[in-house]
Amino acid sequence: MKALIATLSTLAGLLPAPPAAALCIICSCSVAVDSQVAFGTYNPLPGSAADAAGHFTVTCDLTLGLLGTYTVGLSKGGSGSYAPRKMSSGANTLNYNLYTDAAHTSVWGDGTGGTSLVSDASLLTLLGHVVRHYDVYGRIQGSQQTARPGSYADTVVITVTYN
Repeated sequence: MKALIATLSTLAGLLPAPPAAALCIICSCSVAVDSQVAFGTYNPLPGSAADAAGHFTVTCDLTLGLLGTYTVGLSKGGSGSYAPRKMSSGANTLNYNLYTDAAHTSVWGDGTGGTSLVSDASLLTLLGHVVRHYDVYGRIQGSQQTARPGSYADTVVITVTYN
């Protein structure tokens, strides 16, 4: 089992993904964050949820390989929890979470504690360029947050694990 790690920044700069080997004779894979989950400046007055979406791409170049199946997981971020994740602005924190779906029903995590992983697969190839696109959906809960107005950030690690 090999893991490929990149970062998905929430309201922060993007970091490029390091390459990693897949299950093949000659191959290389990478993760690129195409757009971060950017909520903008937090304003507690409306009291309603704030939604944002981001996008990343997993690209594998294969020569005589079988990539097989893999899962895509997201880390807890700086707060160390999925319930909820927390962005920070200095000493202040703001609860949010990341989801696999636009309806915000499935928390995207590492498969533990009620979180979900996204699974995908690729076929055997002699020469190939496999590209998969993933959307990630973010939500700041609007009610019962005592965070101050401002810009908050968190960094979440994207992990692709090949089986």
